[in-house]
Amino acid sequence: MLDTHARKYVQPLISNTAEQLLKFGLTPNQVTVISFFIGVSSGVFFYFGLPIIAVLVLWISGFLDAVDGTMARKTKSSPWGTVMDVTFDRLVEISVILGVAFVYPEIQWALLLLSVSIIFSITVFLTVGAVSEKQGMKSFYYQAGLAERTEGFILLTLMMLLPAFVLWTTLIFLAVEVITGLQRFFEAKRILQ
Repeated sequence: MLDTHARKYVQPLISNTAEQLLKFGLTPNQVTVISFFIGVSSGVFFYFGLPIIAVLVLWISGFLDAVDGTMARKTKSSPWGTVMDVTFDRLVEISVILGVAFVYPEIQWALLLLSVSIIFSITVFLTVGAVSEKQGMKSFYYQAGLAERTEGFILLTLMMLLPAFVLWTTLIFLAVEVITGLQRFFEAKRILQ
């Protein structure tokens, strides 16, 4: 939701950064890889008791994830870049979920359910993108939903910074992902029939 509706407010900063990185000689795919390595370090930092650094690198990774897409649109996007982008996004989320799971083994059941809900939501998202003839700003049809990347990052941040509420934040994240998956599923029925 925030990615779709609030992007216009941060897009100037994203565009400026994209232009600077292109002038520096970086490609969109190189920024995707950099974003990935920064992002997966988040779960590692959290596991080692550094939640502030974990959150900081998570958000830097998310920012660079937005920048690489803008760079691709300013140059020439590649199907391989899209595959890396979507795959690496999930691996960053998994890194944080694993970090939280190792620190809080008593809520691993909730984190497992959260992981399943993310799989459900992304399966619908990617399948609709693959079979839909509609094209969006990205290289595939992008289904907006209640939970997009920014909402996920907000909830992952709360999971890492509010240990007293980690179970409840995880359950809220689970509910939001299920609602998003269902929202996308029923939208798919409407646009594909």
